[in-house]
Amino acid sequence: MTIADQQIFKRSCKLMGNRFELSVVAENEAWANERIDIGIEEIKRIERLLTTFSDDSETNQVNLNAGIKPVVVSRETLELIKRSLTISKVTQGAFDISYGSIDKRLWNFDQQMTALPDVETAKKMVRLINYRNILVNEADCSVFLAEQGMRIGFGGIGKGYAAERAKLIMKQEGVTSGVVNASGDLTAWGLQPNGKKWTIGIANPDASHQIFSYLNVSEMAVATSGNYEKFIMIDGKKYSHTINPRTGLPVRGIKSVTIITTNAEIADAMATPVTIMGVHAGLDMINQMRDIEAILIDDNDRLYTSRNINIT
Repeated sequence: MTIADQQIFKRSCKLMGNRFELSVVAENEAWANERIDIGIEEIKRIERLLTTFSDDSETNQVNLNAGIKPVVVSRETLELIKRSLTISKVTQGAFDISYGSIDKRLWNFDQQMTALPDVETAKKMVRLINYRNILVNEADCSVFLAEQGMRIGFGGIGKGYAAERAKLIMKQEGVTSGVVNASGDLTAWGLQPNGKKWTIGIANPDASHQIFSYLNVSEMAVATSGNYEKFIMIDGKKYSHTINPRTGLPVRGIKSVTIITTNAEIADAMATPVTIMGVHAGLDMINQMRDIEAILIDDNDRLYTSRNINIT
């Protein structure tokens, strides 16, 4: 088989409330489509596991029993929660899956919001956000939220996890090169048909359809979180959908964070805490970690990078 015989076959679909695009390098379109189908089925399976939009999902069962009793979950969900709690510790709570406790009444990012909630109301709402109150019992594979009203959600890590799982399943089915892109959180492996690495574009935070920089990657994951995706304007100021779990108020100061590492779940999970921590604390944390890099753009369009990145 020559490289010239290979092509990239792609498909986009809406999953987990996001646009996923799966790309497979193959000679045969029917073969590629079967592998893409398998990847999509895996993402749908994870969506059923993690969704908060279905009463019978494990996530919702845990939430419904907050402050009441532990809920036995699958080993897969338990392990994802444990990894989430590890990231919470590393980021000193800037990443916290109990952010689900923030009520939609407080922050609803539709254009009807004309004023920020008052500081006291926001403070009351975030009282329930505390990863230390997510109690995991290894022995019986159960999860207990210690306070009534607490809620967990996987919005900050679920897409990346699903992308990694789809990649793994597709690789097991013989896909040697491909990309799974979950609305900007992506994982790429192998090479393009021309023998080169995959070229990933990082969106310009002031015009998300324009690219401000390109990366050539293989066996890498990239996640970008920016205030250009969901935001509201109040009194001429832009407020992003990223909420600081300590204050309940939106983060300002950083327009865009791109994380580059070996795993899409980690990349997805680390983009938000770096945004919350701010340029200097965020980069300081990244610089102390192995095999992870970051590119930041602040509100004044200044570019910052972690130590091992050189932007030309």
